Amino acid sequence: MTDKAVFKSSDANSRKQEAEWKEKAIKELEEWYARQDEKLEKTKASNRAAEEAFVNDAEEVFPGTEWERVAQLCDFNPKSSKQAKDVSRMRSVLISLKQAPLVR
Repeated sequence: MTDKAVFKSSDANSRKQEAEWKEKAIKELEEWYARQDEKLEKTKASNRAAEEAFVNDAEEVFPGTEWERVAQLCDFNPKSSKQAKDVSRMRSVLISLKQAPLVR
Protein backbone atom coordinates (compact mmCIF):
# COMPACT_ATOMS: atom_id res chain seq x y z
CA MET A 1 0.00 0.00 0.00
CA THR A 2 1.13 3.47 -0.69
CA ASP A 3 1.07 6.30 1.78
CA LYS A 4 -1.88 7.92 0.01
CA ALA A 5 -3.96 4.74 0.30
CA VAL A 6 -3.23 4.51 4.04
CA PHE A 7 -4.21 8.12 4.57
CA LYS A 8 -7.42 7.68 2.59
CA SER A 9 -8.47 4.61 4.56
CA SER A 10 -7.65 6.18 7.94
CA ASP A 11 -9.39 9.39 6.84
CA ALA A 12 -12.46 7.39 5.83
CA ASN A 13 -12.42 5.55 9.15
CA SER A 14 -12.19 8.79 11.10
CA ARG A 15 -15.09 10.28 9.11
CA LYS A 16 -17.16 7.18 9.74
CA GLN A 17 -16.34 7.29 13.46
CA GLU A 18 -17.13 11.01 13.60
CA ALA A 19 -20.52 10.39 11.93
CA GLU A 20 -21.29 7.64 14.47
CA TRP A 21 -20.38 9.95 17.35
CA LYS A 22 -22.60 12.69 15.95
CA GLU A 23 -25.54 10.26 15.65
CA LYS A 24 -24.95 9.04 19.17
CA ALA A 25 -24.73 12.62 20.47
CA ILE A 26 -27.98 13.57 18.71
CA LYS A 27 -29.76 10.56 20.24
CA GLU A 28 -28.45 11.35 23.72
CA LEU A 29 -29.45 14.99 23.35
CA GLU A 30 -32.98 14.03 22.27
CA GLU A 31 -33.26 11.64 25.24
CA TRP A 32 -32.01 14.38 27.57
CA TYR A 33 -34.61 16.84 26.24
CA ALA A 34 -37.33 14.21 26.67
CA ARG A 35 -36.27 13.61 30.30
CA GLN A 36 -36.14 17.36 30.97
CA ASP A 37 -39.62 17.84 29.50
CA GLU A 38 -40.92 14.99 31.66
CA LYS A 39 -39.35 16.48 34.80
CA LEU A 40 -40.78 19.88 33.93
CA GLU A 41 -44.28 18.48 33.51
CA LYS A 42 -44.02 16.62 36.84
CA THR A 43 -42.83 19.79 38.55
CA LYS A 44 -45.65 21.81 37.03
CA ALA A 45 -48.22 19.26 38.18
CA SER A 46 -46.71 19.18 41.67
CA ASN A 47 -46.70 22.97 41.90
CA ARG A 48 -50.30 23.19 40.74
CA ALA A 49 -51.37 20.64 43.35
CA ALA A 50 -49.43 22.46 46.08
CA GLU A 51 -50.94 25.78 45.05
CA GLU A 52 -54.45 24.32 45.07
CA ALA A 53 -53.88 22.86 48.55
CA PHE A 54 -52.48 26.19 49.74
CA VAL A 55 -55.49 28.10 48.42
CA ASN A 56 -57.89 25.62 50.01
CA ASP A 57 -56.08 25.93 53.35
CA ALA A 58 -56.10 29.71 53.09
CA GLU A 59 -59.87 29.72 52.96
CA GLU A 60 -60.17 27.80 56.23
CA VAL A 61 -59.04 30.35 58.82
CA PHE A 62 -59.82 29.58 62.44
CA PRO A 63 -58.73 31.77 65.37
CA GLY A 64 -55.68 30.34 67.11
CA THR A 65 -54.35 28.46 64.07
CA GLU A 66 -52.35 31.32 62.62
CA TRP A 67 -49.00 30.08 63.97
CA GLU A 68 -49.78 26.54 62.85
CA ARG A 69 -50.18 27.87 59.33
CA VAL A 70 -46.97 29.92 59.58
CA ALA A 71 -45.11 26.86 60.84
CA GLN A 72 -46.28 24.85 57.82
CA LEU A 73 -44.62 27.38 55.52
CA CYS A 74 -41.30 27.39 57.41
CA ASP A 75 -38.43 24.96 57.10
CA PHE A 76 -37.40 24.10 60.66
CA ASN A 77 -34.52 21.84 59.66
CA PRO A 78 -31.38 23.64 60.91
CA LYS A 79 -29.12 21.69 58.53
CA SER A 80 -31.08 22.46 55.37
CA SER A 81 -28.78 25.19 54.08
CA LYS A 82 -25.16 25.61 55.10
CA GLN A 83 -24.66 28.91 53.26
CA ALA A 84 -27.74 30.68 54.60
CA LYS A 85 -27.66 33.14 57.46
CA ASP A 86 -28.13 31.91 61.00
CA VAL A 87 -31.86 31.96 61.65
CA SER A 88 -31.88 29.81 64.79
CA ARG A 89 -33.34 32.59 66.96
CA MET A 90 -36.21 33.22 64.54
CA ARG A 91 -36.79 29.47 64.28
CA SER A 92 -36.98 29.15 68.08
CA VAL A 93 -39.43 32.11 68.30
CA LEU A 94 -41.70 30.57 65.66
CA ILE A 95 -41.61 27.18 67.33
CA SER A 96 -42.46 28.70 70.72
CA LEU A 97 -45.34 30.69 69.19
CA LYS A 98 -46.62 27.56 67.49
CA GLN A 99 -46.57 25.64 70.78
CA ALA A 100 -48.05 28.43 72.91
CA PRO A 101 -49.73 31.10 70.78
CA LEU A 102 -50.26 34.57 72.14
CA VAL A 103 -53.61 35.06 73.83
CA ARG A 104 -55.51 38.19 72.85
